[in-house]
Amino acid sequence: MSLSRRGVLAAGGAVGALAATAAGTGSATASPAHGHGPGRGRVRTGFDRLAADGYRMLRGQKVGIVTNPTGITADVRHIVDVMHPDPRVELTAVFGPEHGFRGTAQAGGSEGRYDDPATGLPVYDTYLKNGQELADVFTASGVDTVLFDIQDAGARFYTYIWTLYDCLEAAALAGKRVVVLDRPNPVTGREALGPVLDPAFGTFVGRREIAQAHGMTVAELALFFNAEFFHERPARLDEVTMSGWRRSDFFDATGLPWVPPSPNMPTPETAVVYPGTCLFEGTNLSEGRGTTRPFELLGAEGVDHRWAAAANALRLPGVAFREAYFAPTFSKFAGKTVGGVQVHVHDREVFDPVRTGIALLVTAKQTWSGFAWRPDNWIDKLTGNTRVRTMIDAGADTDAVVRAWQRDLSAFRAKRRKYLRYGG
Repeated sequence: MSLSRRGVLAAGGAVGALAATAAGTGSATASPAHGHGPGRGRVRTGFDRLAADGYRMLRGQKVGIVTNPTGITADVRHIVDVMHPDPRVELTAVFGPEHGFRGTAQAGGSEGRYDDPATGLPVYDTYLKNGQELADVFTASGVDTVLFDIQDAGARFYTYIWTLYDCLEAAALAGKRVVVLDRPNPVTGREALGPVLDPAFGTFVGRREIAQAHGMTVAELALFFNAEFFHERPARLDEVTMSGWRRSDFFDATGLPWVPPSPNMPTPETAVVYPGTCLFEGTNLSEGRGTTRPFELLGAEGVDHRWAAAANALRLPGVAFREAYFAPTFSKFAGKTVGGVQVHVHDREVFDPVRTGIALLVTAKQTWSGFAWRPDNWIDKLTGNTRVRTMIDAGADTDAVVRAWQRDLSAFRAKRRKYLRYGG
């Protein structure tokens, strides 16, 4: 295995990208990273390739890492536990995102500042910190290089990619280097889908102008962010790509173990529907939190069989809807039995999660008189504009809503193309 340096030029500065030679060259028989046991699949993550190379690109540097429970090896050892005793790398700090480094916090929470009991390493809280405040955390930690290794879910409103964005900005301010260790987009990297965010609606569930389902890996996003949004002051950025991953791969094709990236993302199947059904966070319906099938179960008190019937009548590709009744244990309607639908994806190759999410919003409003948006118009933050909400309120059908974002989406697809690192 060899690593090569590619220069990625950004207006106002050069961004160094340390990348794998040819993506797709790995195999199930590739040599495992040092001490990681037998290879179990054809995809090797950025961390596995970094470790197999003896951490050469980190020599002589104090290293901190932004990670969470998804930062694991093929034999499900956490990478912090692997690196900490290894004399070839000087790991001195950990930075925890939303839900925390060890993953003990629910949505909208973090673990705070503490010393990790397993390693004794200081764990710094990055959640909701950005700009100079986060730069000060990096400075206080004393690290030279910030690694980033977190499994993403492929949707704009999944907050880890904005932690990455914030880390790039803060690292530039603090004079630190960033190395992104790549992992698969679990819902493929074939195509971007959905509306592109209007920066006037920027929040931690979408800071900048990318599509709702971005179709990129975290390393590709890092290159995109650094060149497109931080071109005046880019971070010193390196990436270590995967080997063996193809853009057409869903997560179960990788041979890698799945760890829930957050408490309500229990399976790769959840990730398949999430870019669309997460929009129900912006309504008064349950998005399935507090059930065993979050984002697959949707409903509210008073919803009945008519919703599933209306959704099925649209004959959306790759998906069917079952009339369902459930009682969430927490979040919306906790302890109450509600009616709604379960989303069953039977052909994910043709399934469009964003279009499906819009269709479910449209049909929910048509069939349930109690339908309402969250009073804070959170739906506008999730979709990145007011257009989806106002068009549905005006009676637009699914096709009309989807047509409305196509021009912006085409522009984003063209812009993202030069940052893609994998074929297939």
